[in-house]
Amino acid sequence: MNREEKNEVVLALQEKMQEYGNFYIADTSGLSVEKVNNIRRKCFESGIEMKVAKNTLIKIAIDGLEGDSSEIHSALKGQSALLFSKVGNAPAKLIKSLRKGKETKPELKGAYIDTAIFVGDNQLDALVSLKSREELIGEIIGLLQSPAKNVISALQCGGNKIAGIVKTLQERG
Repeated sequence: MNREEKNEVVLALQEKMQEYGNFYIADTSGLSVEKVNNIRRKCFESGIEMKVAKNTLIKIAIDGLEGDSSEIHSALKGQSALLFSKVGNAPAKLIKSLRKGKETKPELKGAYIDTAIFVGDNQLDALVSLKSREELIGEIIGLLQSPAKNVISALQCGGNKIAGIVKTLQERG
């Protein structure tokens, strides 16, 4: 691979990293072609894009991102597959589902989610439990609507009481 081709790969990876905002680095070494193809199929079904590149090219692409991303460099050893997703926890859920039973691969090497960096397979459970942006927005909207509903409910109940009191006073008088 000559320098121009390497630059094209780095630019393509940076483009994907900026487009998706989230990516995972996974180890698929030792898996059969059939299992890797199965992973690719499941990625496609889940809206996750899978790319394989050399670690040095991935490192250069990551260095082009905003902020300090040097912490994730330790994950770039051995064979690396990149999983790009718009939803931060989708690749973690996919990896977890693929590892049912005695399977230990694909192994999570690292993840970059909205500038947060997670390194190591021990972070998988934390990443699975992360809420997506849509889920967080839904929760915030629910929390904001709750007090407003309580105020409206109180005003409606209070209005009925006042009308009842006025009616009772009117009947007495």
